Amino acid sequence: MKITNVEVLVLKSPGLYRSPEADEEAIGPTYMGLVKVTTDAGIVGYSDMETSAPVAKAAVEAPRWSEPGMECFEGLASLLVGENPLEVERLWYKMYRGSIYYGRRGVAIQAISAIDIALWDICGKFYGQPVCVLMGARWHEKIRAYASTLFRPTPDAMRAATQRYLDQGFTAIKFGWGVFGEDPRRDVELVAAARQTMGDRNDLLVDTGWFVDRTPKQAINVVRSLEPYRPFFIEEILNPEDYDGYRTVAEAVTTPIACGEQEATEWGFRELIERAKVDILQPDLTRCGGLTVARKIVHMAERANIHVIPHSWSSDLLTAASLHLNAFQRRAVLIEFNTASGPLSRELGKDPIRLEDGYLRVPSGPGLGVEVNEEVIAKYRIA
Repeated sequence: MKITNVEVLVLKSPGLYRSPEADEEAIGPTYMGLVKVTTDAGIVGYSDMETSAPVAKAAVEAPRWSEPGMECFEGLASLLVGENPLEVERLWYKMYRGSIYYGRRGVAIQAISAIDIALWDICGKFYGQPVCVLMGARWHEKIRAYASTLFRPTPDAMRAATQRYLDQGFTAIKFGWGVFGEDPRRDVELVAAARQTMGDRNDLLVDTGWFVDRTPKQAINVVRSLEPYRPFFIEEILNPEDYDGYRTVAEAVTTPIACGEQEATEWGFRELIERAKVDILQPDLTRCGGLTVARKIVHMAERANIHVIPHSWSSDLLTAASLHLNAFQRRAVLIEFNTASGPLSRELGKDPIRLEDGYLRVPSGPGLGVEVNEEVIAKYRIA
């Protein structure tokens, strides 16, 4: 079996990502990149990508520039056409080395991540097995999900939103971004309202949004102000590159500190483990390097005795890939579930992933276990 084509499809939803000030749920991504890897055996692999889709499309579809054996400026597709898609680890390294002069991080590693997931999807379809089994383990059949949503602007709106998610069956809710960080007193009132509504038996997660600039001492004060409401974790309290600041915060508070959705490669996550000393790693499979890198992150986290809870916000394709990563972990904790209603979040799969008694079931079909809806792709494709 050989790879015959690698392309990035750019999709655009008719709706817009709603203002965080609005007292309602976000619609979801307006633009999305979708990687499609085709083989001569008729097997096709897919993955979405949470990045600038037109930029990623250029990185993937750019021509070959270097002499054979000296690849370092190459379009990613040119490195893969003619290759055996089952050699996922070798192809990961070939893409990483082949883009190293313009890549190493950013859009290059994000495009590599999506291609890697699509290759794992092909492997699973070729062997007739779910991705988690090919990775080496299916420890879990279902994973407890947390609703991932925006902070509402008032305590009353927070209480209403919290109750709605509880009524849907969620036992864990994460509020993030939105108005959080504008007024420290209001921040506490909003978190207090959510905790009051959800009671003691459900888990409250807080994403403080790293776009708000904080010093480590300011971050410590934020965490301590929220600790009476027992957050399961507090996410991205500092800039993603502030490894030393994260260590200062993590060592000063009792609440678990989580980050990693912006991090990439096993080397980047080694910094989070050994230097930042965070409690929870949050690799996004479409940014960290794909499943090939995420498997290594899980092993590193196990050795360090910390948790991995993947960031998974865009679509059912990423949710499915993240469920496979969770199933691969002995100590899977939670799966993020994007509660947005937009078509790029909810309609890419023919059979949308649904909550069942607070859990998401790990797909059991071959590959990612999600059958892509080609009609939806055609409807929203713009490039």
